[in-house]
Amino acid sequence: MSLLDSVNTPKDIKKLNIDELSTLCGEIRELMIDVVSKNGGHLASNLGVVELTVAIHKVFNSPNDQIIFDVGHQSYTHKILTGRKDSFSTLRTEGGISGFTRRDESEHDIFSSGHSSTSISSAIGLAKAKSIKGEKGKVIAVIGDGALTGGLAYEALNNNECNNLIVILNDNNMSISRNVGSMAKSLTNIRTSPKYATFKSKITRFIAKIPKLGSQITRSITAINQKIRKRVYKNTFFEELGFRYYGPIDGHNLEDLIDALTVAKSHSHSVLIHINTVKGKGYEFAEKNPSLFHGIGKFNIETGEPLSSGDTFSSVFGSSLINHAEKDSRICAVTAAMSTGTGLVEFSKKFPKRFFDVGIAEQHAVTFSAGLARGGMVPFFAVYSTFLQRSYDQLIHDVAMQNLKVIFCIDRAGFVGEDGESHQGLFDTSFLMSVPNLTAYAPAYFDELSSMMYQALYKESGAVAIRYPRGKEWFKPEGYEYNKEPFSVIGSSDEKNCIVTYGREFCECYKALESLSNTYIIKLNRIKPIDNSVINYVANAKNIFFFEEGIKAGGVGEHFASIIKENGINAAFHHIAVTDEFVKQASVQSQLKKYRHDAESIIREVKDFE
Repeated sequence: MSLLDSVNTPKDIKKLNIDELSTLCGEIRELMIDVVSKNGGHLASNLGVVELTVAIHKVFNSPNDQIIFDVGHQSYTHKILTGRKDSFSTLRTEGGISGFTRRDESEHDIFSSGHSSTSISSAIGLAKAKSIKGEKGKVIAVIGDGALTGGLAYEALNNNECNNLIVILNDNNMSISRNVGSMAKSLTNIRTSPKYATFKSKITRFIAKIPKLGSQITRSITAINQKIRKRVYKNTFFEELGFRYYGPIDGHNLEDLIDALTVAKSHSHSVLIHINTVKGKGYEFAEKNPSLFHGIGKFNIETGEPLSSGDTFSSVFGSSLINHAEKDSRICAVTAAMSTGTGLVEFSKKFPKRFFDVGIAEQHAVTFSAGLARGGMVPFFAVYSTFLQRSYDQLIHDVAMQNLKVIFCIDRAGFVGEDGESHQGLFDTSFLMSVPNLTAYAPAYFDELSSMMYQALYKESGAVAIRYPRGKEWFKPEGYEYNKEPFSVIGSSDEKNCIVTYGREFCECYKALESLSNTYIIKLNRIKPIDNSVINYVANAKNIFFFEEGIKAGGVGEHFASIIKENGINAAFHHIAVTDEFVKQASVQSQLKKYRHDAESIIREVKDFE
């Protein structure tokens, strides 16, 4: 029987000694590697925080002590230790446990998460709520150095006035400046020793009792202590913001972690613990290539090789951008810490002076791109649909209002599958449709993406958005060619049933068309603005079916419906899109089926009105 077999709740690890905890960490890593190799997921980050998570649950009492993981993608060990070990094999599958923290999944998941840099803000709110209600317990926010590049984290740090808050900075890339040598390490070891903390507390109480001089002596010692810390530590930023700073600490040394957390728990003011970890710890392939194993699909455990290969929309975008940049020196590429995911790695090597990774700071990325555009460059901002949501104001105020040429390449548009609610790319069309001075395209195929990039560059003025799906190209009709017009008509517009769609959904609609009579398709290539001449091709339709892989409210379908009504078209309009809900994790094919977007559902939908 393994140690992991005996661990079902956080209470079960409190009786384990250091050697047993170390063994437990090894067993947790084996389980994670096995499950992620079959289901895909965020492996490198989770392997890096095994010891940290075990130490947190050793010292604190969840859920009374509330633990928040920034992004939530590194919470696998937390899930295993909090009653989800037996269901861990269902990770990221339909009906299974999420790859992120989810409030409806466990009382130990205090905050649902999926986006970066939010943990400190929510933790301060929780800490304040505890104080107001007189509740005991700490609030612990675990945030990575990458997430600390997001502005929201600094807004929260600046608002820190808590006596029950602990922030753990997981630094796995040394983006935080190093402290001064062995003296800093020695001082940290002393300050995080429980014996030292107990001794210091006793001495402080003793001195405070000295008549007349006690409080003055205590203030003098505190002032001297602060001066010593500032001399020894290069990084005093957190102390200036009101945190008691400890670090750096080896994030894989259980004894040091437990000591530091124990001391932090005893404090009556906010604490920041700075730890160093290795992404991918314990799995050679992930340690050597943490970017690949950050978010990976199914892979071979023995070789570390992904089980899927070939071109994707992201890779085609990257190669097309290189082709354009070789001919046009104005072209720049901007990413918010997603160069691998958006296909920009090769561009960054080929054009290092024209490549900008701004960190997890999408708001800055958009306004920075606006500055590049105002300076005469043509920036392509490659961003996941779900992350573009953060920069809506900048898109309006700093780009569109100024009528600047920024090209937004929106990856992972539509259903994204197993990443679940926080990552579905279903909202971009709704908010893009409301922005003046912006043109939007939606390719269904690789060649369309490349062609639309050219159109955005040389045929359009002002802001342009090109939204495309995750992964590979889908079914393509034999002989189909992109006509570079705002829309395409497939079949005869004299038929009574008209299917309207855009992007990847066209593939499913075309497959359905082969089994339908009296039906034709209008494929929107440009979704904003919708070309008014489309009215000429729906004038005779009795039924118009608009299939949209996006949120219904404010989406392209609603705009199409308004055009129909304004032009007096009497056809019955059927809008099939995602209505007022967040889409849960499942395969993309399963999501298409559930929301009536697969070919079989399309056939049934149309035949119901024949």
